[in-house]
Amino acid sequence: MQKNISCVALGALFLALCFRVEAQQATKVYRVGFLSSGADNTSERQAVLLGLHELGHVEGQNIVVEQSDKAAELVRLKVDVIVVFGTRAALAAKKATDTIPIVMTSSADPVGNGLITSLARPGGNVTGLTSMSAELGGKRLEVLKEIAPGLSRVLIPAPAGSPTENFFIKETEPPARALKVQLIRFPVRGPEDYEEIFRAAAKERANGLYFRLPLATTPSAQRKQLANLAARNRLPAIYETSAYVDDGGLISYGLDRNWRYQRAAVFVDKILKGAKPADLPVEQPAKFELVINLKAAKQIGLRIPPNLLARADRIIK
Repeated sequence: MQKNISCVALGALFLALCFRVEAQQATKVYRVGFLSSGADNTSERQAVLLGLHELGHVEGQNIVVEQSDKAAELVRLKVDVIVVFGTRAALAAKKATDTIPIVMTSSADPVGNGLITSLARPGGNVTGLTSMSAELGGKRLEVLKEIAPGLSRVLIPAPAGSPTENFFIKETEPPARALKVQLIRFPVRGPEDYEEIFRAAAKERANGLYFRLPLATTPSAQRKQLANLAARNRLPAIYETSAYVDDGGLISYGLDRNWRYQRAAVFVDKILKGAKPADLPVEQPAKFELVINLKAAKQIGLRIPPNLLARADRIIK
């Protein structure tokens, strides 16, 4: 009898311990760090958080969000994963830690920049999505030339010291030659150079612009400033992301932002559930969007070809 009672007691104790372990696992709170690049990336962060919410991760319940523009600060806070926006942020995070998992929402040439070993086998603590920015250069020039058939010289404002610019030019020059378009680099340090962009365009006799200024470091007010300057100078310009067109720019062709941040959330979810970044292949873009601003076209004096309008994913009137 006593033996049976002991067995029952041990069984009850075992079940209690199991329930306790399950309860601890169910209530585990993860720290998700977002590394900004000094600009307001609230909308991008919220898009990732929305994706995480749909996967069962709710801020204030089972995840805590840490935001910083310094990778070392997120490392000090011992976050479980760092989400980065853009190549510069990815490089900063990689320099700060080789143990905390890092998820890229987009990054140009992550192999060439030393972030990963290969797309299929990242091999370290970095995974996520590549932006394919350089590979899309020729396609964007084609779109710009459809709007402005006389396009022959294109000024390319890009961040001064960009770690991806040489790769971009190398990939884009062959399709540019096929289109009979000459590419002209113009390094940009910040808003203090915006007026100079258009003085340089006039000096170089450029009749088009291809903006490569990252969304993560170009807040809305600056995007509107660039759009207004392009309209005032009557220069057609193409952008790599639709946020510029929402803020008055002419046209963009690039990654579907909603898809990008949903996929980034999937990477974070897998890592929080125990997956290793080294085992998660980096994804290339699978969904793109063409966005056209008819108001901007009218300001510049351009007529958008009907076949281009028919291909647009979104038209701003």
